[in-house]
Amino acid sequence: MTSSGLRRDELAAFLRTRRARLSPAEVGLPDGIRRRTPGLRRQEVAQLAGMSIDYYIRLEQGRGPHPSRQVLAAMARALLLSRDEREYLFRIAGEHPPSTVGPSREVTPGLRHLLDAMTESPAYLVDAAYHVLAWNRLATHFVGDLAAVPDAERNMIRWTFRQPMTDAHWTDADARRFVHSTVADLRAAYGRYPADPAIRELVTELLGTSPRFARLWAEHDVEERRPVVKRVAHPELGPLEFECRVLLVPETEQRLIVYVAEPASPTQAVFRRLAERVGS
Repeated sequence: MTSSGLRRDELAAFLRTRRARLSPAEVGLPDGIRRRTPGLRRQEVAQLAGMSIDYYIRLEQGRGPHPSRQVLAAMARALLLSRDEREYLFRIAGEHPPSTVGPSREVTPGLRHLLDAMTESPAYLVDAAYHVLAWNRLATHFVGDLAAVPDAERNMIRWTFRQPMTDAHWTDADARRFVHSTVADLRAAYGRYPADPAIRELVTELLGTSPRFARLWAEHDVEERRPVVKRVAHPELGPLEFECRVLLVPETEQRLIVYVAEPASPTQAVFRRLAERVGS
């Protein structure tokens, strides 16, 4: 490590491994002639990053000058690094990672297609503030027809803490655990995106309107999401039991929430009948 915090050998190894995992097609380049080794060539990365081939070769060889923040950002884009990988790249280069402006609320075509393909599992996509961004047809039987709900009102956490203290929701142990982990996850997003207005406004609103939220928020818990078994007495579908999976989409900080029924269970049979009904 240099006096500036640059870890040359780690940086060199990281660049080599990230380059080796990419195909030309992934970065919009033609395959060209047969390649002796997998991945991009050094000159291709240099071209994509807008730097000289000699400069990039020296970085991969663990020598050369300390790369600037602009060079690091260009290499991160050229190598299609994830947010975590980009942060790691900056740190081993002796630089503070660039701050992230805010979580994404854009629904990519791939996630939209994934939701639609889940024909037998209710699923919906939320952002870091648990604002519902997209949903599939089965999900409307659990979260309602959100197309008829104003966009500002499509928030899971707001719905939860608007329930009266006497609601049966608060007496269910599984539901309470899910609520606790949701608030802990929201706090992690609050720390990661302190300037995001949607997250800040939601927290401020609930601190002023929900004593229950205020108590959970005051615990300062930050928790990784885990699957929770939910038992629901659905007014239309009857008693249901399923695993509620919350899957992180790292590149956007969104969460894909999926209700997963056990194979051959009564709940799976209900989900299948519902799928046939909505698909007819």
